[in-house]
Amino acid sequence: MNINEVIAKGYTALGIEFGSTRIKAVLVDGNNEVIAQGDHEWENHLVDGIWTYPLEEVWAGLQDCYAKLKKNVYDKYDVKLTTIGAIGFSAMMHGYLAFNESGELLVPFRTWRNTITGEAAALLSKELNFNMPQRWSISHYYQAILSKEPHVPDVAYFMTLAGYVHYMMTGKKVIGVGEASGMFPIDSTTGQYDTRMLEKFNALAQAKGIKTRVEDLMPRVASAGEDAGVLTEQGAKLLDPSGDLVPGIIMAPPEGDAGTGMTATNAVSVGTGNVSAGTSVFSMVVLDKPLSKAYEQIDMVTTPTGEAVAMVHCNNCTSDLNAWVGLFKESLNLFGIEPSMDDLYGKLYNKALTEDADCGGMASFNYFGGEPVVDCNEGRPMFVRKPDAKFTLANFMRSNLYGALGVLKVGNDILLKEEHVPIKSITGHGGFFKTKGVGQSVLAAALNAPITVMATAGEGGAWGMAILANYCIREDKSMTLQQYLDEKVFAGQESSTLMPDKAMVEGFDAYMIGYNKALAAEKAAVLNY
Repeated sequence: MNINEVIAKGYTALGIEFGSTRIKAVLVDGNNEVIAQGDHEWENHLVDGIWTYPLEEVWAGLQDCYAKLKKNVYDKYDVKLTTIGAIGFSAMMHGYLAFNESGELLVPFRTWRNTITGEAAALLSKELNFNMPQRWSISHYYQAILSKEPHVPDVAYFMTLAGYVHYMMTGKKVIGVGEASGMFPIDSTTGQYDTRMLEKFNALAQAKGIKTRVEDLMPRVASAGEDAGVLTEQGAKLLDPSGDLVPGIIMAPPEGDAGTGMTATNAVSVGTGNVSAGTSVFSMVVLDKPLSKAYEQIDMVTTPTGEAVAMVHCNNCTSDLNAWVGLFKESLNLFGIEPSMDDLYGKLYNKALTEDADCGGMASFNYFGGEPVVDCNEGRPMFVRKPDAKFTLANFMRSNLYGALGVLKVGNDILLKEEHVPIKSITGHGGFFKTKGVGQSVLAAALNAPITVMATAGEGGAWGMAILANYCIREDKSMTLQQYLDEKVFAGQESSTLMPDKAMVEGFDAYMIGYNKALAAEKAAVLNY
């Protein structure tokens, strides 16, 4: 069967992921090879102190992204896209979308980027004996209860962005277990919300006058490959207003960007890990046993099939780097030079590795938003240097590359040096690794571990979601997700592994001494500037 027939007969799978700055769609064939793509750029808004995306932009962005995918299919294969084997939606995890019985949004979407739930997160962490991050849906809901927000009595259900889009496509309130683990703690033995913690939360909420049990407000939890509904006629028209797309398509359980990242890097089994580095950065390590205690710097989430995962999540990564590269481009433009962005990034990133491994007395704080891992509730991008610093372009760029992973290193030093978590492999993916070898070597130094980057690293979470959609329609239903990835996706996959450079590891450790001391200046800037 040629590719045109494959598309026409729907032997395909589609993954669509709502990232922080881009909505991306990836269509794959039965072998999970990418055959078409589409995307739409967007950006969050800071409205009344809240980072948000208006729902109008969610739908406009989704429809534009799908239309571009559809056009890409037609331009490449002369086939109109009317049916698909399976579809899955993914999005940046966490956040809070609360609706009333009529399906009306009660307050603007509160994204993962907000650090406004400190009181609730601290109380829940103490009462549940579980590190409860500020960005989790349950922290947002409990903070609204504590703050006596007027919308709370009207909440009929709340969910994440991926869960909401899936609900509008299928009429089913259901989310994947990995995504659910960013709403409320999951019991990995059952793959469902932790019942003991549900009871404790309900008691806390009842003491504040809330009678509705929280499990009745959250979506049902499903593991990868399980039934999550089908595309309705209304959902098909919402995705493709032209009316070409037919309803009845199988829908995968919606997952978060953490779960799709694990899938896209074949890091869903014990001892594997991955780092996703783009606008934000997070590491995931699948555990063989529970940690010795709860750490406020480490979140406990799950794989798309429910295994326990230690996650270090940082709100900031490449935004400040991108801003500096943009400044250098503007400077070159003054002289009539118009470099391509790929060339500019490549030259600046490679230049960064040519001088001092400890950055020569400089430190970069890339905090556009707050960083709870280091107890910063807001961000002020900041660059500092000592008076006698070796202030060169190479050291400046290296300090910004190190700074992009600084908070990630703080969290992982606990996981690797104190808990001694065994790791067989770590795979990197995301824009930070686009310049060959540079981001990879910086991460290897940060974690003092070998880092693998696959040829498909640039495909990212949308590809991971497409794989999960394909997994829903696999022929052998007894095949586990790990078996499916090993045999159907990554067999013979091209990849490169980089070992940590000893001098760079020592240099990064030395850099972090100054970085940690200068954190006081970052926090002072938040308070006073």
